[in-house]
Amino acid sequence: MARSFRDDVSPGLWRRETGTVVRRAAALPEASAPFVILAGSRVPRVPTEWEPHAHPLHELVWVRGGTLTSRVEDRIFTVSEGHGLWMPAGVVHGGRTTAGVEFHDAFFAPDHTPFAFEEPTAIAMTPVLESLLAHLARTDLDTAARARAESVVFDVLQPSERQLALQLPGDARVDAIAEALMADPADCRSLEEWARELGISDRTVARAFRRATGLSFAQWRQVLRVHRALMLLSEGFDVQTVSETLGYAQPSTFIAAFRRVMGTTPGAFFDTSGGARGVRNPVSGVPNS
Repeated sequence: MARSFRDDVSPGLWRRETGTVVRRAAALPEASAPFVILAGSRVPRVPTEWEPHAHPLHELVWVRGGTLTSRVEDRIFTVSEGHGLWMPAGVVHGGRTTAGVEFHDAFFAPDHTPFAFEEPTAIAMTPVLESLLAHLARTDLDTAARARAESVVFDVLQPSERQLALQLPGDARVDAIAEALMADPADCRSLEEWARELGISDRTVARAFRRATGLSFAQWRQVLRVHRALMLLSEGFDVQTVSETLGYAQPSTFIAAFRRVMGTTPGAFFDTSGGARGVRNPVSGVPNS
């Protein structure tokens, strides 16, 4: 039988790290004056998961030194360094960050935002945009200075070239496969093996994945593994360790799969995005100095 989610696995998210704290959404920051953008940051010391929630404001989130995974209906978004995620006002979402990540967010007043993305959208977190939002996190800005900075934000806020979202099947016939692979992306069972285990035809499995996600089963599993790879690489694990963890026979096979999905190699991706943290020892998981 296919494995089901246990207490350490949330539907549509990865297996929880040991010590994960589950929280409700924090209250929105208070503004002492009229505003368009409110920005802030924090560093959760432990892996943190937020229950599904929605905000009356648009939200932009981004991270440094780790990843953020967000679930929106039947889609999974993975946010790594150099990228952010725009969440429209009113959209229900949940999320999870790795331990020690620098978590940044900015809230945008809908009535004063000159444009807004109607769907969750990956945003290119350029140095200029990050600097402007860090500037807006200050509490000593006068109204004129804040207005000037806010106007420039909208000039430089642009979608990322990579919109990495994983569509979950949402089909009762094959949801068990998605659950098992989310819990263990290294599971290498073939489409035919899954079909036998579920007691349905392999053609049914193939059609269900294609119809629900727009991808073949093999393509979907490949994209899922790249999502997980982004998390591991962002935490500093080396390519060989990530390759083995995800069930690839050799690193070159993993690198080729990563390139097919992301259009570049893991090393080039993280060089462009700002770089992962120090490489972790493949046994202990402790960053090497």
